[in-house]
Amino acid sequence: MEDYYLWFKALHVVTIIAWMVGMLYLPRLMVYHATVGPNTPQSETFKVMERRLYRGILTPAMLAAWATGLWIAYQGGWFHAHWLHGKILLVVLMTGVHGVLGANVRRFAGDANAKSATYFRVVNEIPTVLLIGIVILVVVKPF
Repeated sequence: MEDYYLWFKALHVVTIIAWMVGMLYLPRLMVYHATVGPNTPQSETFKVMERRLYRGILTPAMLAAWATGLWIAYQGGWFHAHWLHGKILLVVLMTGVHGVLGANVRRFAGDANAKSATYFRVVNEIPTVLLIGIVILVVVKPF
């Protein structure tokens, strides 16, 4: 089982990297998208980029990160660890941000965005803050 554990751990790290890259890039795309009018060539390009990023990278990476992370926690016997409870809480919050981004992808696709570029600049910082907390909990295990 040790061989599989290390492979799942490696896959978990890769999927987390892919998820976080998308979580940082998608709101940045939305910052720029919010500054162009609907039904413009730029808007249509942003719609394609956002949809492909969200459906093709972000969501599969998130699902794989959850699956591998839960498997690793089970195999490691860590479900009783308080640091893991904190990490799971932060990952649930990250998943919520993921959902908010998905809703915004759908709004932009329907030319119904009502949010400003400033809103998306703020949203862009949330995954960074959550990621810092997650990394500290996993590496330092403060409790």
